[in-house]
Amino acid sequence: MNQPVWDRFVRVFHWSLVSCVVLNQFVLEAGETPHEWVGYTASALVLARIVWGFVGSRHARFSDFFPTPARLARHVRALARGEHPQYAGHNPLGAVMMLALMGLILSLGVTGWMQTTDTWFGEEWLMELHEWLANGLLLAAGLHAAAAIVMGRLERVHLVRAMITGFKRSY
Repeated sequence: MNQPVWDRFVRVFHWSLVSCVVLNQFVLEAGETPHEWVGYTASALVLARIVWGFVGSRHARFSDFFPTPARLARHVRALARGEHPQYAGHNPLGAVMMLALMGLILSLGVTGWMQTTDTWFGEEWLMELHEWLANGLLLAAGLHAAAAIVMGRLERVHLVRAMITGFKRSY
């Protein structure tokens, strides 16, 4: 397999989002203006990716990989049999993870913004929810990265390299 998969928009989106998450989790001070703006940038990136999921290139479109129950069931059954089906774009479990990550980032954007408003400023439950979402994002992102490495080995495809070059290549 040596085929184009991820267009430039998807790759720039992915690595820009990774940068936003790393900055907000490990570099910037929570609650400070740069943290807020990086969070808004991450939310805007996700919103742009959602639009691209309807108008973008073939493998960027949700219709190409949306994880329907039937697609998920087929994929999980194949994995249980020790099979590793090849997918040009996201496999169904990868699609679930991608959608979960985007949902977490949008939830962080909303809860972060809410904390800047007069109505919600200083609400302890909201600050705790925001922190829980951030920890959930870190956990999900770690699982996503580990799965990309493990599934890449099992499927014998350079998944991480594909998100850099745009091409999926077999080992």
